[in-house]
Order: sequence, then C-alpha cells, then structure tokens
Amino acid sequence: MSATTDHPSLRAAPFRAPTARLALRPVSPPPEHAELDGAWWPRSRDMTQELPALADVLDPLWGRITRIAVNARYWPNLPRRIFVNGHVVKVGWFTSELDPHMILLLSYTAGRWDLLVIPPETTVPSAARLMAAASAGTGPQSTASALMAAEQAEAPSTSYDAGTGRPG
Repeated sequence: MSATTDHPSLRAAPFRAPTARLALRPVSPPPEHAELDGAWWPRSRDMTQELPALADVLDPLWGRITRIAVNARYWPNLPRRIFVNGHVVKVGWFTSELDPHMILLLSYTAGRWDLLVIPPETTVPSAARLMAAASAGTGPQSTASALMAAEQAEAPSTSYDAGTGRPG
C-alpha cells in the first residue's frame, strides 16, 4: 500500500543576507585614486554585518578583498579583522587621513577601489542621486564628502545631516 499527499515535502533553504546596495563606475582603465569608483549604501553601521554582503558582490568582480580602510567617525564598532566568505579581511581605520564618507577596499590581485559610503538612514531619493553621482562615468568627479555636502544642500529636509550622519 502506498500513500500520496497533495502537499510537497518541505525543503530547508539556507538563509542568505540581502545583497549589497551598490553602484559602480563603468569598467575603465585602472582607476585614478582621486576618483570614486562607485557608491555603497549599507543597511546599518555594523561593519561585521555589512562587509560580507559587499564582498559577495565585489570579490567575483574585483578579486578577493583583503583589506579595507575607513574613517572611524561613522562606524561605532570596528574590529581589526572580519571573517568574510571563508577568508579574513583586515580592517584599518583612520580619523584624519581618510574621507569620513568613503571606504577604501584593497585586493592583492586587482588593486584599490574607493567607494562613497551613503549613510544607512539616507532617504531612497537622496541615496539614488548619490549613487548615480558617484558611479557616473562622465562629468567632473568629486570627493565623497563633497558629494554628501552637495546632496545636503540640494535636499536638506529629505536627506540626512552630513555633519552628524543623522537624519536632517
């Protein structure tokens, strides 16, 4: 005797964190380090939670990320190392040497990339404008802080406070 059911059997599916919110410049010759290579809009200020999603996207494109550098101003907890995708990423933080709105990513195989970091609390319209500006392949380039200040001036009531990193 055999039994049949109308219900399919349940299968376990691994939990997958959301992909990084990222906009990158078009592929071009090696970057001039005075330019931004794109923008990243993390969902929180917790580097241990946010970096794995970023590495998931960038490792296949740029090569394994081995080191990152950030300005500690907007990151409340910065570990020295983060375990990402089966390897260790070393974290360096600076207070005056690095733009507070930027993350620098290093790969042994492919070099260096600079990304604008859009604060997690930024509104969707502001984040979209910032991502477009940072990843544009044409037009004048600005520093990460200059883009953030321009966005604050453009939409002060719907953005965030560029000086404090909090909603405006």
